[in-house]
Amino acid sequence: MEMIGTFIWTLIMLGAAVYAQYRIPFHTANAAQSWVTRLILGVIGVGIGIISVDRYQEAEGIFPLLAFLNGFGAVHVPAAFILFIKRQRGEGLRKKDSQP
Repeated sequence: MEMIGTFIWTLIMLGAAVYAQYRIPFHTANAAQSWVTRLILGVIGVGIGIISVDRYQEAEGIFPLLAFLNGFGAVHVPAAFILFIKRQRGEGLRKKDSQP
């Protein structure tokens, strides 16, 4: 049962990563800044993912891949939250997405 919870949590973390990576271009001035921001989040995510694998390699019920993906996604949660709030406020440099 613990494995199911870990898998669901991993999906939530990956959802945050996908959302943050998707929304970054809407809040940056140009494509170069978007890619730099994405790269920074990605590199930090990989680093935290590796640390998570190392930290939880002895834990029962946590596969290394899930530990890595949880660490990778956790880095994106603050960015996803901020970008979500900005979208709700209607803020953004690029108005690609129209809201009613």
